Amino acid sequence: MESTGAQAGAAMEITVSKSDLLKELTATQGVVERKTTIPILSNFLFEAVGDRLTITATDLDLSLRTSCPAKVKKEGSCTIPARKLHDYVKLLPDGDITIKLLENHWVNIRLGRSNTKMVGMARANYPALPMFPTGTSYQLPAQVLRTMIAKTIFAISNEESRYTLNGALLVLKAESMTMVATDGHRLAHIENSAGKFAGPGTEMRVLVPKKCMAELNSLLQDFDQDSIDFAKDESTLFFRVGDRLLTSRQLTGQFPNFEAVLPRDNTKTVTVRSEDIAGAIQRVAQFADERSGAIRLRLDKNEIKVSSSSSEAGESEDSIETAYAADPLTIGFNSAYLLDFLKASSAGDVRFEFKDPQSAGQLRPAENGDEFKYRYIVMPMRI
Repeated sequence: MESTGAQAGAAMEITVSKSDLLKELTATQGVVERKTTIPILSNFLFEAVGDRLTITATDLDLSLRTSCPAKVKKEGSCTIPARKLHDYVKLLPDGDITIKLLENHWVNIRLGRSNTKMVGMARANYPALPMFPTGTSYQLPAQVLRTMIAKTIFAISNEESRYTLNGALLVLKAESMTMVATDGHRLAHIENSAGKFAGPGTEMRVLVPKKCMAELNSLLQDFDQDSIDFAKDESTLFFRVGDRLLTSRQLTGQFPNFEAVLPRDNTKTVTVRSEDIAGAIQRVAQFADERSGAIRLRLDKNEIKVSSSSSEAGESEDSIETAYAADPLTIGFNSAYLLDFLKASSAGDVRFEFKDPQSAGQLRPAENGDEFKYRYIVMPMRI
């Protein structure tokens, strides 16, 4: 338990370096709710104990707890408006900032000749947050996880009503780690079975919400350790990234049976350079119907044609030479869906695999490498 002083927000007084503080305030910005009906959630919780300042942000679904070294003159805690504090600290010159709790939850922030008082709120109103479980935790390879998030996050549904699709499915096994995301129109699937993986003995499946994935992605960006700690309890997921702890409410419910939609017999295949096809699709998409973004792909002898037309904008066609000898095929797609995949798959050749104009197309990097198996399935459009 915290000391009663820290709990009640007694006269906290600390000194902290501007660069240390700003780094942690920046890391927690993504979690703070911009538009909230609960005012305290727009605030950071500051807790000063020993020689550390712990900073917490939460929107009740997602929370991030982080810390930095501080000279603690008086232990205690307070809450400070998050955006305002971040924007103000950013404008201060380098040096040591003194932060002191005053009467009525006001907070004094001072550096050199800059002196500011901010209106805080009662510490007692800040929600209690879950602690990292003491039971089993797993080590997840940090850069593998980051790659998997980048290659699936764009396929997560934004429709509130499709609750179980508002996150990605993470499947952990002793020998592999898989992430799957879908919005019902397309599906991104990536598996990593290279290297050792300290996964559970039995298969574990968890649904990771989109906002948690985005936050995890930015925490992993400049993270230089090999692995992070992952744990879960009944309702919460915990990701410990170095000294930072990200917690997220789990999504509940049944993720669709994605194995059933993975195409089995897409035998008409064509391989093209990723940047060539992306360029062609971007140009042609300028003339697609604005609402549907529909473009046509036509596979013919040794070429792939990309075209679009709309009564408002006109029509456009681009063609790319490529080895193709199977029967001709014309199939329509939402151009944005194809571009999302091409942006996420690293440069190089990509393989388009089709069955017929009515069946889902499958896209994958031509050289999948040993480490990752990556595939992207897109439903066709009638055109």
